[in-house]
Amino acid sequence: MHGRAGVIVARVDLADDWRSRLRGLLFRRPLAADGSEALLLWPCAGIHTIGMRYSLDVAFLDASGAVLCIFEGVRPWRACWKRGAHGALELRAGAARRLGLAVGDNVEWRMQ
Repeated sequence: MHGRAGVIVARVDLADDWRSRLRGLLFRRPLAADGSEALLLWPCAGIHTIGMRYSLDVAFLDASGAVLCIFEGVRPWRACWKRGAHGALELRAGAARRLGLAVGDNVEWRMQ
């Protein structure tokens, strides 16, 4: 994923169909604590952490990839959403701040 400072997340998995969005991060190894991994749910305007074992930072994006809001430290068994969001970027808790991700940033991703 690229932002104002170049590459900020080296590995982003894409959940872009109903099955992969429903599964999300469940039954996967935890995301890297250093913020080098993320999950992009597209389209998505709300997430839940039911069944999760660790907290997340969640950045909701508009259709062009601009960050609308960031929820930091969303604990297990919680939910959050943003009206008008088109995608959600899930990171390990603390990663959004470490990476300097901010509301208004434009992010883009490239498939390899």
